Amino acid sequence: MHLHAAQDPRAALVLGHGAGGGIGAPDLMTVTRVALEVDVSVALVEQPYRVAGRRSAPRAPILDAAWISIVEQLTADAFPGLPLITGGRSSGARVACRTAAATGAAGVLCLAFPLVAPSGTSRQEELDDVDLSVLVVQGSSDRFGMPAPSERRSVVVVRGDHGLKSDLAGVAEAVAPWLMVQLARVG
Repeated sequence: MHLHAAQDPRAALVLGHGAGGGIGAPDLMTVTRVALEVDVSVALVEQPYRVAGRRSAPRAPILDAAWISIVEQLTADAFPGLPLITGGRSSGARVACRTAAATGAAGVLCLAFPLVAPSGTSRQEELDDVDLSVLVVQGSSDRFGMPAPSERRSVVVVRGDHGLKSDLAGVAEAVAPWLMVQLARVG
């Protein structure tokens, strides 16, 4: 866990990385900066398989159990009493969606949600099962598909592909107002 504490935190944001990358992804760094600017502390979480030096992610139940344990530790130790928002990029976004209820999240931030699996099956259910405010920031040419908005889910399309590197300003412009709305809801 890499903690970035806001001066006077109003909430906490816990973010996970994608399956093939790490916490230094440009979009995660951009969101961290934006969150700190609006007084939201951030924890960037490396999944245990990456810490152990493995490149391949384990099955979803193992990822989810590790995530829940990490978030519980963070809320008890680093972020006691703060409203919690979870999220991540790609695989990290999927984990945050699947575990939102278990972690007590107030909202979920999805960067480059991989809607279509390499097998061609849809992961729409993972998004639809989240009964909270969700923001999806998706590249306009993301090869993993484009989620649809819903009553609880906003989808902001930015220039670029799954990496979201082409339009980091667009990522920041999408995330900042959504975070402010979340803060107003929980504050």
